[in-house]
Amino acid sequence: MTWALVLVVLTLGFPWGAVPLARRLALVLPPREASWALTGAAVLLAGSTIAALVGLFHVPFLAALERMSLARVLADWPAVVPFAGTAGAVMLGQAVLLLRRWARQRSLLRRAWRLAGEGTGDGDLLVIPAADVDAFALPGYRGRPGQVVMTSGTLRTLKPGEREVLLAHERAHLAGRHHLLSAVADLAGVVHPALRGLRASLSFHLERWADEAAARAVGDRRAAAAAIARAALAGSSAGRGGACPVLSALSGPVPRRVEALLLPEPTAPRGGVRRAGVAALAGTVVVAAGTALGLAYGLHEYVEYAARQLTSAG
Repeated sequence: MTWALVLVVLTLGFPWGAVPLARRLALVLPPREASWALTGAAVLLAGSTIAALVGLFHVPFLAALERMSLARVLADWPAVVPFAGTAGAVMLGQAVLLLRRWARQRSLLRRAWRLAGEGTGDGDLLVIPAADVDAFALPGYRGRPGQVVMTSGTLRTLKPGEREVLLAHERAHLAGRHHLLSAVADLAGVVHPALRGLRASLSFHLERWADEAAARAVGDRRAAAAAIARAALAGSSAGRGGACPVLSALSGPVPRRVEALLLPEPTAPRGGVRRAGVAALAGTVVVAAGTALGLAYGLHEYVEYAARQLTSAG
């Protein structure tokens, strides 16, 4: 049991080192692949964290089910109860925070749809009366399809070609269901504090993904860069992006996005980078699998211990 405890404790610390590596790997990948890599890392690391906590918690729980004396368990594994109590408290806190964060996401989406209700529709575009320059992707909600929301101030301020870039950008968010990736990373940050470091990085790469889609749609990277820069200078994203299910073309580090659009379109990673990415992903999977094996080993060791105690008692 000692080695199982050591394994799960090490797993709880693993995300502190894995998150910086995932962010550095994302910087050398095209935006689409970077977004999926960061989301996958968030899911795997959150899953391994939960598995590790379950592994710490399960032995006293099973002892209670078997009606075994806690004193007899402590005689062999004195550290089990403190670890299990801490793990149980952490999981309870995680459950509460996850429910609160999920409710917050739904509340933000409801609020955005109420705002969109003031607009007039034209296909997948809703125009709302507001002086600010802003455009954002509004995911589907309660049977209503996703919409691109644009303010009337945007129509007045930007030229038709610039508006087309923003439309293509937000349509890329909807087509790629980027709000789901953002929501997953946001919820993973509740499971382990180190995973909060993935949210800003994922937000940037999601915006870059949509930027590249907009540049391809209009067929001019420089025009796309100019449109996003001009919209950002003229408008206000009101803090959208990141953990919010509403993704705005004006969120994130706009200068970095514009600079990237002025460069050639990103290509698939070369062999060395691809191998490094595969190795990093494989390492994360191995750690997550190791946690599951540690949990299984601890359960096996506990069952053998219980069998010995029951046999001796008989």
